[in-house]
Amino acid sequence: MRVTQSSEPAPPHRPGAGVPSRPDVDLNLLVALDALLDEGSVRGAARRLHLSEPAMSRTLGRVRKALGDPVLVRAGRHLVPTPYALAVRAEVGAVVERARAVFAGPGAQDLRTVERTLTIVGQDSLAATYAPALFARAAAEAPGVRLRFLPESHLDAPVLREGVADLEVGVIDTVAPEVRIEHFLEDTMKGLVRPGHPLLDGELTPGRFAAADHLTVSRKGRMAGPMDTALAELGLERRVVGNVGTYTASLFILLRTDLVGLITGWMRPLAEELGLVSFPIPLELPPLRLAMAWHPRHDADPAHAWLRGCVRELVRRT
Repeated sequence: MRVTQSSEPAPPHRPGAGVPSRPDVDLNLLVALDALLDEGSVRGAARRLHLSEPAMSRTLGRVRKALGDPVLVRAGRHLVPTPYALAVRAEVGAVVERARAVFAGPGAQDLRTVERTLTIVGQDSLAATYAPALFARAAAEAPGVRLRFLPESHLDAPVLREGVADLEVGVIDTVAPEVRIEHFLEDTMKGLVRPGHPLLDGELTPGRFAAADHLTVSRKGRMAGPMDTALAELGLERRVVGNVGTYTASLFILLRTDLVGLITGWMRPLAEELGLVSFPIPLELPPLRLAMAWHPRHDADPAHAWLRGCVRELVRRT
Protein backbone atom coordinates (compact mmCIF):
# COMPACT_ATOMS: atom_id res chain seq x y z
CA MET A 1 0.00 0.00 0.00
CA ARG A 2 1.64 3.23 -1.18
CA VAL A 3 0.65 6.82 -0.52
CA THR A 4 1.83 9.39 -3.05
CA GLN A 5 1.67 13.12 -3.12
CA SER A 6 -1.22 14.62 -5.10
CA SER A 7 -0.43 16.13 -8.51
CA GLU A 8 -2.45 19.22 -7.58
CA PRO A 9 -0.44 22.15 -6.21
CA ALA A 10 -0.24 22.09 -2.44
CA PRO A 11 -1.77 25.00 -0.55
CA PRO A 12 0.71 27.43 0.99
CA HIS A 13 2.00 26.27 4.38
CA ARG A 14 0.60 28.20 7.32
CA PRO A 15 2.32 28.39 10.69
CA GLY A 16 0.67 25.97 13.10
CA ALA A 17 -0.95 24.02 10.26
CA GLY A 18 1.41 21.07 10.72
CA VAL A 19 4.28 19.70 8.69
CA PRO A 20 3.47 18.71 5.09
CA SER A 21 3.50 14.95 4.54
CA ARG A 22 6.56 13.42 2.89
CA PRO A 23 5.97 12.24 -0.69
CA ASP A 24 6.01 8.59 -1.72
CA VAL A 25 5.60 7.09 1.76
CA ASP A 26 5.40 3.29 1.54
CA LEU A 27 3.07 2.19 4.35
CA ASN A 28 4.29 -1.39 3.92
CA LEU A 29 7.40 -0.22 5.74
CA LEU A 30 5.29 0.06 8.89
CA VAL A 31 4.57 -3.67 8.75
CA ALA A 32 8.28 -4.35 8.26
CA LEU A 33 9.22 -2.01 11.10
CA ASP A 34 6.70 -3.69 13.40
CA ALA A 35 8.16 -7.12 12.63
CA LEU A 36 11.76 -5.91 13.03
CA LEU A 37 11.09 -4.32 16.41
CA ASP A 38 9.10 -7.30 17.64
CA GLU A 39 11.62 -9.91 16.50
CA GLY A 40 14.76 -7.90 17.19
CA SER A 41 16.47 -9.53 14.22
CA VAL A 42 16.46 -9.46 10.44
CA ARG A 43 16.19 -13.25 10.32
CA GLY A 44 13.13 -13.36 12.58
CA ALA A 45 11.40 -10.54 10.72
CA ALA A 46 12.13 -12.21 7.37
CA ARG A 47 10.66 -15.49 8.60
CA ARG A 48 7.52 -13.76 9.86
CA LEU A 49 6.97 -11.81 6.64
CA HIS A 50 7.93 -14.78 4.41
CA LEU A 51 10.88 -12.94 2.86
CA SER A 52 14.49 -13.88 2.30
CA GLU A 53 17.07 -12.40 4.69
CA PRO A 54 18.70 -10.30 1.94
CA ALA A 55 15.27 -8.88 1.03
CA MET A 56 14.59 -8.11 4.70
CA SER A 57 17.99 -6.44 5.03
CA ARG A 58 17.17 -4.21 2.06
CA THR A 59 13.80 -3.39 3.63
CA LEU A 60 15.55 -2.43 6.87
CA GLY A 61 17.71 -0.09 4.82
CA ARG A 62 14.59 1.53 3.35
CA VAL A 63 13.08 1.87 6.81
CA ARG A 64 16.26 3.56 8.07
CA LYS A 65 16.26 5.95 5.13
CA ALA A 66 12.56 6.78 5.54
CA LEU A 67 12.91 7.47 9.27
CA GLY A 68 16.36 9.02 9.24
CA ASP A 69 17.26 6.70 12.13
CA PRO A 70 19.26 3.43 12.32
CA VAL A 71 16.27 1.77 14.08
CA LEU A 72 18.29 -1.34 15.03
CA VAL A 73 22.00 -1.22 15.83
CA ARG A 74 24.42 -4.03 16.55
CA ALA A 75 25.41 -4.73 20.14
CA GLY A 76 27.72 -7.72 20.18
CA ARG A 77 25.99 -10.50 18.24
CA HIS A 78 22.54 -8.98 18.61
CA LEU A 79 20.56 -6.03 17.31
CA VAL A 80 19.07 -3.58 19.78
CA PRO A 81 16.53 -0.80 19.10
CA THR A 82 17.59 2.83 19.13
CA PRO A 83 15.91 5.28 21.55
CA TYR A 84 13.74 6.56 18.71
CA ALA A 85 12.67 3.02 17.79
CA LEU A 86 11.72 2.36 21.40
CA ALA A 87 9.73 5.59 21.51
CA VAL A 88 7.62 4.71 18.45
CA ARG A 89 7.40 0.94 18.97
CA ALA A 90 4.02 0.92 20.68
CA GLU A 91 2.46 3.34 18.19
CA VAL A 92 3.79 1.38 15.21
CA GLY A 93 2.29 -1.80 16.63
CA ALA A 94 -1.04 -0.09 17.26
CA VAL A 95 -1.21 1.33 13.73
CA VAL A 96 -0.46 -2.07 12.18
CA GLU A 97 -3.09 -3.73 14.39
CA ARG A 98 -5.71 -1.16 13.39
CA ALA A 99 -4.85 -1.57 9.71
CA ARG A 100 -5.23 -5.34 9.96
CA ALA A 101 -8.58 -4.92 11.67
CA VAL A 102 -9.79 -2.63 8.88
CA PHE A 103 -8.87 -5.10 6.14
CA ALA A 104 -10.22 -8.06 8.12
CA GLY A 105 -13.71 -6.78 7.34
CA PRO A 106 -16.73 -6.50 9.61
CA GLY A 107 -16.73 -10.16 10.67
CA ALA A 108 -14.82 -11.65 13.57
CA GLN A 109 -11.14 -12.24 12.92
CA ASP A 110 -10.15 -15.87 12.41
CA LEU A 111 -7.51 -16.46 15.07
CA ARG A 112 -6.14 -19.41 13.13
CA THR A 113 -4.88 -17.00 10.47
CA VAL A 114 -3.22 -14.57 12.91
CA GLU A 115 0.58 -14.50 13.06
CA ARG A 116 1.65 -12.52 16.11
CA THR A 117 3.92 -12.57 19.12
CA LEU A 118 2.06 -11.72 22.31
CA THR A 119 4.20 -10.80 25.30
CA ILE A 120 3.19 -11.34 28.93
CA VAL A 121 5.15 -9.83 31.80
CA GLY A 122 4.90 -11.09 35.36
CA GLN A 123 6.55 -13.21 38.02
CA ASP A 124 8.43 -16.23 36.75
CA SER A 125 5.95 -18.37 38.67
CA LEU A 126 3.29 -17.10 36.26
CA ALA A 127 4.97 -18.86 33.35
CA ALA A 128 5.75 -21.94 35.42
CA THR A 129 2.11 -22.24 36.51
CA TYR A 130 0.10 -21.18 33.46
CA ALA A 131 2.36 -21.38 30.40
CA PRO A 132 1.72 -25.09 29.65
CA ALA A 133 -2.04 -24.52 29.43
CA LEU A 134 -1.60 -21.30 27.45
CA PHE A 135 0.68 -22.97 24.92
CA ALA A 136 -1.86 -25.77 24.53
CA ARG A 137 -4.67 -23.25 23.94
CA ALA A 138 -2.57 -21.38 21.38
CA ALA A 139 -1.75 -24.58 19.49
CA ALA A 140 -5.44 -25.50 19.30
CA GLU A 141 -7.02 -22.09 18.72
CA ALA A 142 -4.36 -19.69 17.39
CA PRO A 143 -1.43 -21.71 16.00
CA GLY A 144 0.19 -18.62 14.48
CA VAL A 145 0.40 -16.86 17.85
CA ARG A 146 3.67 -17.11 19.74
CA LEU A 147 3.69 -16.43 23.47
CA ARG A 148 6.63 -14.70 25.07
CA PHE A 149 6.98 -14.46 28.85
CA LEU A 150 9.13 -11.70 30.31
CA PRO A 151 10.07 -11.48 34.01
CA GLU A 152 9.23 -8.47 36.11
CA SER A 153 12.00 -5.90 36.15
CA HIS A 154 13.49 -4.41 39.29
CA LEU A 155 12.80 -1.09 37.57
CA ASP A 156 9.24 0.25 37.32
CA ALA A 157 9.29 0.79 33.56
CA PRO A 158 6.06 1.56 31.64
CA VAL A 159 6.26 -1.68 29.65
CA LEU A 160 2.60 -1.57 28.56
CA ARG A 161 2.66 2.02 27.35
CA GLU A 162 5.96 1.52 25.51
CA GLY A 163 4.78 -1.68 23.86
CA VAL A 164 7.44 -3.90 25.44
CA ALA A 165 4.65 -6.14 26.77
CA ASP A 166 1.05 -6.71 25.70
CA LEU A 167 -0.25 -7.93 29.05
CA GLU A 168 0.88 -7.72 32.67
CA VAL A 169 -0.38 -10.31 35.15
CA GLY A 170 0.10 -10.32 38.91
CA VAL A 171 -0.33 -7.84 41.71
CA ILE A 172 -0.68 -4.64 39.68
CA ASP A 173 0.51 -1.57 41.53
CA THR A 174 0.60 0.91 38.65
CA VAL A 175 -1.41 4.12 38.92
CA ALA A 176 -0.92 5.11 35.27
CA PRO A 177 -4.27 6.50 34.07
CA GLU A 178 -3.90 5.06 30.56
CA VAL A 179 -3.73 1.44 31.75
CA ARG A 180 -6.75 -0.86 31.90
CA ILE A 181 -6.84 -3.12 34.99
CA GLU A 182 -9.10 -6.13 35.53
CA HIS A 183 -9.01 -7.79 38.96
CA PHE A 184 -9.49 -11.56 39.12
CA LEU A 185 -9.50 -12.48 42.77
CA GLU A 186 -8.07 -11.79 46.20
CA ASP A 187 -5.37 -14.16 47.35
CA THR A 188 -3.76 -14.81 50.71
CA MET A 189 -0.11 -15.56 51.31
CA LYS A 190 0.70 -18.85 53.03
CA GLY A 191 3.88 -20.17 54.59
CA LEU A 192 5.95 -22.73 52.72
CA VAL A 193 8.49 -25.24 54.03
CA ARG A 194 10.06 -28.60 53.20
CA PRO A 195 8.34 -31.81 54.32
CA GLY A 196 9.12 -32.64 57.94
CA HIS A 197 9.98 -29.05 58.86
CA PRO A 198 9.85 -28.42 62.66
CA LEU A 199 7.17 -25.71 62.22
CA LEU A 200 4.73 -28.36 61.02
CA ASP A 201 4.75 -30.09 64.43
CA GLY A 202 2.49 -28.71 67.17
CA GLU A 203 0.58 -25.44 67.38
CA LEU A 204 1.96 -22.69 65.19
CA THR A 205 1.96 -19.42 67.12
CA PRO A 206 3.14 -16.04 65.86
CA GLY A 207 6.12 -16.38 68.18
CA ARG A 208 7.20 -19.74 66.74
CA PHE A 209 6.68 -18.43 63.22
CA ALA A 210 8.79 -15.33 63.88
CA ALA A 211 11.58 -17.33 65.51
CA ALA A 212 12.25 -19.38 62.36
CA ASP A 213 14.78 -18.35 59.71
CA HIS A 214 13.01 -16.72 56.75
CA LEU A 215 13.65 -16.29 53.04
CA THR A 216 12.05 -13.34 51.25
CA VAL A 217 11.24 -12.98 47.56
CA SER A 218 11.55 -9.56 45.98
CA ARG A 219 12.63 -8.46 42.51
CA LYS A 220 13.96 -5.28 44.18
CA GLY A 221 15.84 -7.16 46.87
CA ARG A 222 13.61 -6.07 49.73
CA MET A 223 14.07 -7.95 53.00
CA ALA A 224 10.89 -6.70 54.68
CA GLY A 225 7.21 -6.33 53.82
CA PRO A 226 3.65 -6.53 55.17
CA MET A 227 4.60 -9.64 57.11
CA ASP A 228 7.04 -7.64 59.22
CA THR A 229 4.45 -4.93 59.83
CA ALA A 230 1.99 -7.52 61.17
CA LEU A 231 4.66 -9.04 63.42
CA ALA A 232 5.74 -5.64 64.72
CA GLU A 233 2.17 -4.94 65.85
CA LEU A 234 2.55 -7.99 68.13
CA GLY A 235 5.96 -6.88 69.34
CA LEU A 236 7.69 -9.58 67.26
CA GLU A 237 10.44 -9.53 64.65
CA ARG A 238 11.43 -12.31 62.30
CA ARG A 239 14.96 -13.15 61.22
CA VAL A 240 15.37 -12.83 57.46
CA VAL A 241 18.53 -14.60 56.38
CA GLY A 242 18.30 -13.96 52.66
CA ASN A 243 16.42 -12.83 49.58
CA VAL A 244 15.95 -14.10 46.03
CA GLY A 245 14.35 -12.34 43.10
CA THR A 246 11.87 -15.01 42.02
CA TYR A 247 9.42 -17.39 43.65
CA THR A 248 10.53 -20.30 41.49
CA ALA A 249 14.10 -19.97 42.76
CA SER A 250 12.82 -19.86 46.33
CA LEU A 251 11.06 -23.22 45.94
CA PHE A 252 14.30 -25.10 45.36
CA ILE A 253 16.01 -23.31 48.24
CA LEU A 254 13.17 -24.13 50.64
CA LEU A 255 13.22 -27.75 49.52
CA ARG A 256 16.82 -28.17 50.66
CA THR A 257 16.92 -26.01 53.81
CA ASP A 258 14.99 -25.27 57.00
CA LEU A 259 14.14 -21.77 55.78
CA VAL A 260 10.54 -20.56 55.77
CA GLY A 261 9.14 -18.94 52.66
CA LEU A 262 5.87 -17.56 51.36
CA ILE A 263 3.64 -18.54 48.47
CA THR A 264 0.48 -17.32 46.79
CA GLY A 265 -2.56 -19.55 46.46
CA TRP A 266 -2.40 -19.70 42.67
CA MET A 267 1.18 -20.98 42.83
CA ARG A 268 0.60 -23.70 45.44
CA PRO A 269 0.05 -26.53 42.90
CA LEU A 270 3.54 -25.91 41.54
CA ALA A 271 5.05 -26.05 45.04
CA GLU A 272 3.12 -29.20 45.88
CA GLU A 273 4.46 -30.90 42.76
CA LEU A 274 7.91 -30.50 44.31
CA GLY A 275 6.69 -31.91 47.62
CA LEU A 276 6.74 -28.64 49.57
CA VAL A 277 4.13 -28.07 52.26
CA SER A 278 2.10 -24.88 52.65
CA PHE A 279 0.41 -23.78 55.88
CA PRO A 280 -1.75 -20.89 57.12
CA ILE A 281 0.23 -18.03 58.68
CA PRO A 282 -1.01 -17.12 62.19
CA LEU A 283 -1.20 -13.41 61.38
CA GLU A 284 -3.69 -10.93 59.93
CA LEU A 285 -2.20 -10.11 56.54
CA PRO A 286 -3.58 -7.81 53.83
CA PRO A 287 -4.99 -9.69 50.81
CA LEU A 288 -3.23 -9.72 47.46
CA ARG A 289 -5.37 -8.59 44.53
CA LEU A 290 -4.42 -10.61 41.47
CA ALA A 291 -5.12 -8.75 38.22
CA MET A 292 -4.12 -8.24 34.61
CA ALA A 293 -3.37 -4.93 32.95
CA TRP A 294 -3.07 -3.76 29.34
CA HIS A 295 -2.95 -0.59 27.28
CA PRO A 296 -6.29 0.66 25.84
CA ARG A 297 -4.95 0.43 22.29
CA HIS A 298 -5.51 -3.34 22.58
CA ASP A 299 -9.15 -3.12 23.69
CA ALA A 300 -10.63 -4.10 20.32
CA ASP A 301 -7.77 -6.32 19.15
CA PRO A 302 -9.20 -9.87 18.67
CA ALA A 303 -5.89 -11.63 19.38
CA HIS A 304 -5.36 -9.62 22.54
CA ALA A 305 -8.95 -10.22 23.63
CA TRP A 306 -8.36 -13.95 23.10
CA LEU A 307 -5.26 -13.80 25.30
CA ARG A 308 -7.09 -11.91 28.04
CA GLY A 309 -9.88 -14.48 27.95
CA CYS A 310 -7.44 -17.37 28.25
CA VAL A 311 -5.61 -15.82 31.21
CA ARG A 312 -8.88 -14.87 32.91
CA GLU A 313 -10.20 -18.42 32.62
CA LEU A 314 -7.00 -20.07 33.82
CA VAL A 315 -6.51 -17.81 36.83
CA ARG A 316 -10.11 -17.99 38.00
CA ARG A 317 -9.96 -21.76 37.74
CA THR A 318 -7.11 -21.81 40.28
